[in-house]
Amino acid sequence: MKTGQNTPIQRYGAVAMLFHWVLALAIVIAFVVGLTVEDMPLSPSKVKLINWHKWAGVGILALSALRLVWRITHRPPALPGAIEQAMPGWQRIAHHGTHHLMYLLFFVVPLLGWAYSSAKGYPIVWFGVLPLPDLVTPNKELAEVLEEAHGAAAFALMGLVGLHVAAALKHQFIDKDGLLDRMRPGR
Repeated sequence: MKTGQNTPIQRYGAVAMLFHWVLALAIVIAFVVGLTVEDMPLSPSKVKLINWHKWAGVGILALSALRLVWRITHRPPALPGAIEQAMPGWQRIAHHGTHHLMYLLFFVVPLLGWAYSSAKGYPIVWFGVLPLPDLVTPNKELAEVLEEAHGAAAFALMGLVGLHVAAALKHQFIDKDGLLDRMRPGR
């Protein structure tokens, strides 16, 4: 794909794309499962979904760490000059700010969930095999605070994801500048 000045758009590499799409899918699924279990009565199905939610959170945390290391060691392609020049200053700030906040929340949301589970006195045993250490000692009052913080951070992350998707769709269908092709596999 080319920009308006016939300059080829630099694409992300296959590993960066894999991290992006796997984490995107995992985050959305974990969010939906978290919302689903909230209103379920206590049952074996609820316990199973809660464990899946915890496993997904630990997986998201691990993948986020790997993704961050990859990003630090493999510089992402710069925004094409024509696209960056066409963006008002507030859009450039929003672009960078959204990405930085999403990266921060990739870590904050699962860590708050892990701490919440620890404060409730429910250990996390990843995939039923690997017991993880508690981050805090059991404490009912702290668990309530951490539960609220985990939920608020998860909703903040989903809001940023929605903003990110809306911006990508704007570039694809309104600006028609090919920016989405940088992260689209198989193009």
